[in-house]
Amino acid sequence: MDNAKRIKYFYEHVVSNHLLDEVSEYISESCVLRIGDTTFPVGVEGMKQHMIEVRKTYPDLKMTIIRQFTDGDTVISEFIMEGTHQGEWLGMKPTGKKLRMTGVDIDRLADGKIAEHGGAVNTFEALFEAGIVKPV
Repeated sequence: MDNAKRIKYFYEHVVSNHLLDEVSEYISESCVLRIGDTTFPVGVEGMKQHMIEVRKTYPDLKMTIIRQFTDGDTVISEFIMEGTHQGEWLGMKPTGKKLRMTGVDIDRLADGKIAEHGGAVNTFEALFEAGIVKPV
């Protein structure tokens, strides 16, 4: 499986189906999260914990990759993430609303595993469209 297909499978199958036992097949023990020019170590356990926390808010989370671009060992994936807002998040009480968010993940692979992860989700737009946040 090439890097793009591997990333697509990870998000659409492993993440969407909350397969924590398979995370170590796709995430490096030395994986870091990149936010701007800063990196934070997360590893396999950090990624699992992130998936667990997201599931508390969106228990039916599903990710769909709609486009990918590769540059060497780096894969950029544009995605749609859908889930029902069932858990408190950033101080917002659960609304029961189905949210659809777009975003981009940027993953660098080493030895077939994600060694560096970053990206962004257009959360505000989804919350605004659902009426969860309102203009002032």
